[in-house]
Amino acid sequence: MPLRPLARAAVALAVTLGATGVGIGAATAPAHAAPAAVHYVALGDSFSSGVGAGPYETTCLRSDRSYAPLWAAANAPASFRFVACGGAVTDDVLDNQLSALDAGTTMVTITIGGNDAGFADVVLSCRLGSESSCASAVDRAERFATTELPGRLDTTYAAIRQRAPDAQLIVLGYPRLFDEVRYCGLFSMSLTKRSIINDAADLLADVTAARASAAGATFVDTRPQFAGHGVCAGSPWINDFSALIAAYHPNAAGYRDGYLAALNTVTG
Repeated sequence: MPLRPLARAAVALAVTLGATGVGIGAATAPAHAAPAAVHYVALGDSFSSGVGAGPYETTCLRSDRSYAPLWAAANAPASFRFVACGGAVTDDVLDNQLSALDAGTTMVTITIGGNDAGFADVVLSCRLGSESSCASAVDRAERFATTELPGRLDTTYAAIRQRAPDAQLIVLGYPRLFDEVRYCGLFSMSLTKRSIINDAADLLADVTAARASAAGATFVDTRPQFAGHGVCAGSPWINDFSALIAAYHPNAAGYRDGYLAALNTVTG
């Protein structure tokens, strides 16, 4: 975890006392603490494992181009464990990923909740179905996100805290998937479908941010970073439907310039 800067007021007081001779016998140079070792664990679902960036290792579709290994490569933490898994829901984090944490963990990142809310089913229904079936799928996901998901997130964040009580917990949100341009190609989703999916992404971000705050975690909103780079944009950072398994996930640029850049805003 990056060290916080020394309080400027305390430094100014020490300098003043040294200059006037009040309260000290001789001026001495302040000691500098060594940087604390960072022990980083990356948890979560496909938006953390790197689905969409490729190439992949293991059945969890982990990619070295995801934001977590990119951050580790740039910052050289004392240890790094990358256990995020494509398709994960909150129960998967609780059952299969928490063992990577211990009392020495100092930094944890996670994206989770989208699969619990059935977001993959939503975009599939919207891509292949009518506008009314799309709206119905979104309504179901939004009801779940406001009724069931908050409790699941609370349980997950509390379990992380229990396993790694001294770690900085950083919860990253999901981006809006689409740019809402008027025309997006002959076989693309309609503007209406794209708009209601983006509205659902906004709701999911709001719910996640609220539960992260309640848990004392740092929430990182990735929507500003991805603005202007959704599906249908001139320079998209989200894969479209043609990417099959990677559809509607960030591409390599999205993990680097979207997620990693967002993470850097809170880690320095």
